[in-house]
Amino acid sequence: MTAELPPKLAAHPSVRAVLAQRRASPPPVLDAARLRELCLAAGADDVAAVSLDHPDLAGEREHVLAALPGTRSLVAMAFRMNRDNCRSPARSVANQEFHQTDELANHAARSITQSLQDAGYRALNPSVGFPQEMDRYPGRIWVVAHKTVAVAAGLGVMGLHRNVIHPKFGSFVLLATVLVDAEVSEYGQALDYNPCIDCKLCVAACPVGAIRKTGEFDALACATHNYREFMSGFTDWVQTVADSADAADYRSRVTDSESASMWQSLASPPGYKSGYCVAVCPAGEDVLGPYLDDRRTFMDTVLRPLQDKTETLYVLPGSPAQDHARRRFPHKPAKEVTGGWQPPPKRS
Repeated sequence: MTAELPPKLAAHPSVRAVLAQRRASPPPVLDAARLRELCLAAGADDVAAVSLDHPDLAGEREHVLAALPGTRSLVAMAFRMNRDNCRSPARSVANQEFHQTDELANHAARSITQSLQDAGYRALNPSVGFPQEMDRYPGRIWVVAHKTVAVAAGLGVMGLHRNVIHPKFGSFVLLATVLVDAEVSEYGQALDYNPCIDCKLCVAACPVGAIRKTGEFDALACATHNYREFMSGFTDWVQTVADSADAADYRSRVTDSESASMWQSLASPPGYKSGYCVAVCPAGEDVLGPYLDDRRTFMDTVLRPLQDKTETLYVLPGSPAQDHARRRFPHKPAKEVTGGWQPPPKRS
């Protein structure tokens, strides 16, 4: 190879060092057991790999290869969250749990990627949550669909609430994915059963009726409320600021607590407004016991505090979410917002 290089380049100290130390390519197939050990040691609570050629990942293939050309396998990982933190009516407690686990998952995925890189593989770990590709907004902003990958790898099944239910840890998991340019000696297998116990508590807990008993899901209602301080909701808030004539007009539209909450989301990781569907889900072998032992107590201590909480619900005008909020939760003020989905009115 040296003979093919220009003399000046071949004589460079860095080039000479690389050529002198160049080692053979790593094995084309990663050992599944060693890969699992690596992931668990980094902090993952469960892991399984899936081939990019898996039929359920056909819709991901283009995006994955754009992120890391040559990807052959995806390593799906689940990270447990503390259940009672997620179930707390205090959003600061629940959001702290989400973001702490998110940070752990990102650190673990990065560590695993670095280990694979050091072993001679090309690997990449997309963000567990944010940041994402906002230049594509409002289109697909995520690099890889972690839920789709996790289900294909056999880490769980998509629940009625559109979260992956792990067979052991239930809904209390965050997901991460590592892309790698190698095959794995053994791939995960899809679960042959659904961990969901069909209790419909997620339907009962959702304050804007985004989850339907029939299996339908109103993604717009969910995003408008739960993501009030993300993306579209932030856009709506900015439009409110721009439309306000003065401070008094702004304060007539936005309460002090809403302004403080938006400030907190800007200063710290942004806060989810709900997530109650995850909070009340009793599925998963590690989670199910208290529900089976005493369902009445479970309802009283987990479901009802979330239902009874007085909080602002953000809904689109005339939407099913608005009707649901007014009918089922009259003690929760329903505030009409554009959600940021509508363009601002044109100037005359």
